[in-house]
Amino acid sequence: QVQLVESGGGLVQPGGSLRLSCVASEQTFNTISMGWFRQLPGKEREFVAAKRWSGDTTYYAGSVEGRFTVSVDNAKNTVYLQMDALKPEDTAVYYCAAASTVRELQDRIPSTWGQGTQVTVSS
Repeated sequence: QVQLVESGGGLVQPGGSLRLSCVASEQTFNTISMGWFRQLPGKEREFVAAKRWSGDTTYYAGSVEGRFTVSVDNAKNTVYLQMDALKPEDTAVYYCAAASTVRELQDRIPSTWGQGTQVTVSS
């Protein structure tokens, strides 16, 4: 079972930036695609961004496109989420996830979840 460990959450002022990291214990056939999700209290977990370990194509939710950037470092088995121009409505617990396909991530059915990291955007 692949393990995912997120880090990098915290408190930031509106307009600020944070970078989240997610280290995967290994890359396997069913963790070819990596994604980020977020969840507010009482709300469903929502898709934020995704990228495969190989290739340059990235996928974003409309609410974050142009402000967030997903990237991977294969040498470190790490996926990043660079969050810029943060807004109070970006406040949530952010989760890393892995799946065989990007579609599985977009349909919110990944094979593996991380434990989550809190991001709070407030002045």
